[in-house]
Amino acid sequence: MSYYERHVFFCCNQREGEVRPCCNAKGATPMRDYAKQRVKALGLAGEGKVRINQAGCLDRCEEGPCIVIYPDAVWYTYVDRADIDEIIERHLQHGQVVERLRL
Repeated sequence: MSYYERHVFFCCNQREGEVRPCCNAKGATPMRDYAKQRVKALGLAGEGKVRINQAGCLDRCEEGPCIVIYPDAVWYTYVDRADIDEIIERHLQHGQVVERLRL
């Protein structure tokens, strides 16, 4: 059994002076911080539950910002806190994939 039920990785890659986009330029770090706070506030964080983590480049920044949830292997993009709230409520709490945000 895995230490966490679900592990959420936020791409927080920051590219300097490159042509390719990066997730951090699209607000990834503040959204990761928000998700972490929400998961804790809802009692979803901790051993056997959910872990929110920062990742380096997940190589999908052109489609991003992006996150991936393991072990489900579901990739999402998001725009704002409402999208993060929907992912937390539907996917992390109820196990339902949010198709409109899926990559």
